Amino acid sequence: MASDGARKQFWKRSNSKLPGSIQHVYGAQHPPFDPLLHGTLLRSTAKMPTTPVKAKRVSTFQEFESNTSTLSSSALSEREASRLDKFKQLLAGPNTDLEELRRLSWSGIPKPVRPMTWKLLSGYLPANVDRRPATLQRKQKEYFAFIEHYYDSRNDEVHQDTYRQIHIDIPRMSPEALILQPKVTEIFERILFIWAIRHPASGYVQGINDLVTPFFVVFICEYIEAEEVDTVDVSGVPAEVLCNIEADTYWCMSKLLDGIQDNYTFAQPGIQMKVKMLEELVSRIDEQVHRHLDQHEVRYLQFAFRWMNNLLMREVPLRCTIRLWDTYQSEPDGFSHFHLYVCAAFLVRWRKELLEEKDFQELLLFLQNLPTAHWDDEDISLLLAEAYRLKFAFADAPNHYKK
Repeated sequence: MASDGARKQFWKRSNSKLPGSIQHVYGAQHPPFDPLLHGTLLRSTAKMPTTPVKAKRVSTFQEFESNTSTLSSSALSEREASRLDKFKQLLAGPNTDLEELRRLSWSGIPKPVRPMTWKLLSGYLPANVDRRPATLQRKQKEYFAFIEHYYDSRNDEVHQDTYRQIHIDIPRMSPEALILQPKVTEIFERILFIWAIRHPASGYVQGINDLVTPFFVVFICEYIEAEEVDTVDVSGVPAEVLCNIEADTYWCMSKLLDGIQDNYTFAQPGIQMKVKMLEELVSRIDEQVHRHLDQHEVRYLQFAFRWMNNLLMREVPLRCTIRLWDTYQSEPDGFSHFHLYVCAAFLVRWRKELLEEKDFQELLLFLQNLPTAHWDDEDISLLLAEAYRLKFAFADAPNHYKK
């Protein structure tokens, strides 16, 4: 848990006027926090009308019901129980209001309904409840047809380098307790190899491997209890369930990558461009931090390339990544456009520590090993709130980029 002093420092800003007009921008159609969880909203956030939730009939989607009805409300606070109930009403049918689901998901998704919500927000499952079982069956069958058709070619000369690199990269991923389980290693190898074969414009690039983990962990936690996401054990999960989770993970990861594929094409132009955008944005947000890095010859590519390539997964614990992705999936272009503002807020979050460092090596070492090991949902919520403020203030600034 961050100290009060650290939280005050996070919000400390110059009194100088922000450049650009503060006005409603695309993607800011919902408040950054749910009123049930937070007493006050950001001052700059306009109150927008929400779509009323119509009366829902009981879902016929038995898998969803069986995995959400067993959690006792007595184990939750009144607010959490009320929030969970809102999600369950939305998801039950007959047609989920996706805009309302995005609005509700911005400030975090309760664990029992996160698997279904992620599948809907990623565009993998349809809003219509009755169509979901058939869609799941069809997409899972399609994925395993890919396995049957392509996976044996991993030993062909033309694909050997790709498979070898995937095989090398997976054991380096985190959390080790999950990744080093043989069943998980095999699943990740298949997912990444099939994706690479089916996307020859980019193929496999280091960084893509990290994007499998959050989906896999969220979907597996629908079937097992784990105190921490880092300690998930798949040994007791039936083979058929693992197969379905593998297919669901593949499709949801593919949906994510569809929106940021230029990050991974030759020379990774998407990342190069986003790092430049980050540099420009930070120069406007906090000129002192920007100038300090420049004076000590710290280049943004030296630390921010990884932030873009891995979507900050190497910078924060997995539990924080999952919370971050709740919001990314509820934001328009969350993994590309909004991620830029999160990275800017993340950098400026450390302004005090950065300004105290007067040496290139120490600055870079700090930026590559930020002290986030004990971060939790509250730290991510603060980060997201600041990113939202920056987006609201700077997205339409005259000299700033337009998406």
